[in-house]
Amino acid sequence: MSSLFRRMAQRLALPALFALLAGAAAPAFAHSSSNAYLSLSQRDNALVLRTDINLRDVDLIFDLDDNRDGQVSWGETATRIEELKAWMQQGITVRGTSAACELRPLDVMASPHSDGYYLSAEWNVACADPEDVAAGRLTLKYSLIFDQDNLHRGLLKVELPGATSSAILSPDRPEAALQAGEVSGWSVLKRYVVEGIWHIWIGIDHILFLLSLLVLAPLVPSRQRVTSWPAVENFRTSFMDVLAVVTAFTVAHSITLVASIVGWVNPPVHIIESVIALSVILAALNNLLGWFSLKRWRLAFVFGLIHGFGFANVLLDLALPAQQLALALGGFNVGVELGQLAIVLAFLPVAWLLRHTAFYRWVVVAGGSLAIAVIGSIWLVQRLGF
Repeated sequence: MSSLFRRMAQRLALPALFALLAGAAAPAFAHSSSNAYLSLSQRDNALVLRTDINLRDVDLIFDLDDNRDGQVSWGETATRIEELKAWMQQGITVRGTSAACELRPLDVMASPHSDGYYLSAEWNVACADPEDVAAGRLTLKYSLIFDQDNLHRGLLKVELPGATSSAILSPDRPEAALQAGEVSGWSVLKRYVVEGIWHIWIGIDHILFLLSLLVLAPLVPSRQRVTSWPAVENFRTSFMDVLAVVTAFTVAHSITLVASIVGWVNPPVHIIESVIALSVILAALNNLLGWFSLKRWRLAFVFGLIHGFGFANVLLDLALPAQQLALALGGFNVGVELGQLAIVLAFLPVAWLLRHTAFYRWVVVAGGSLAIAVIGSIWLVQRLGF
């Protein structure tokens, strides 16, 4: 019976490996997922909505890069402002109880962010019934970019008298109700647990880094090359190896996640993303060094510190009030751990079944590690701007 399961696992493992690497490679050669930022606030007794959308996202739809230099300039954007305003208005809707509110353009500009220039627009939100605003009976719907990038997110911050909240808008959840009064702590916690799980699952660089650290767990280190390492016979040994790696990664990214959120240290985003790509390369190449490889739990801890800054950037972009930020931090961190646990539970049984096979050593360990190193190298080159 065990041989039957082993054959089934081997047949399923190769398509799964190719699917994962293909999913990782596609963003490496194409456009990566991104966030748009929306804020709703009171200004001089008027309701103002601001939207910030990365120019590279806008370029996906409007092909703004006229000179084909790989960069979208404000000059290339300014010639199509009216077209862009109409596009934004059809993809962003604020509704009261009876009708949609009118979005009256106030200003359109280019604004710098840590990951490039954004198309920023401000709208005066005019609702038919003033009581909808006063009572917090509004709903905001955001649907821009979702058709082009299903990993895209709209990060919404609401700061109105008697209504302070936030939401993350996605293709599955494009609407947020803007209710009067403070949002309950339980609802904030639940929302960010889900977002933490989702973030680790769509974070292909995080997943490949983690898998690179786990792939040798079912094998016993020896002075032979890694493709000749014997299989672990005691499941507890393999489990403790995985536990050490996961614990080190969890502790490390939790440290820097908290440090970044409370403002102790906030490295530039482009540096963090580049070092995360470097961590993927080194973790994968470390698997091919055999006896001379570094302890994987140490790699997990060192580079887990860097991955923690990557996790923190999502929460920092929301600029939440202190109380909600603490809840969001706790929920997001729990979600990341649950998402990570799901990956481990999916990987470890298959790796355990295949540990005796040449397929596991040559295809999964050697071939998979080499492919991950190549993908990480492409990410590194892109993130350094070459």
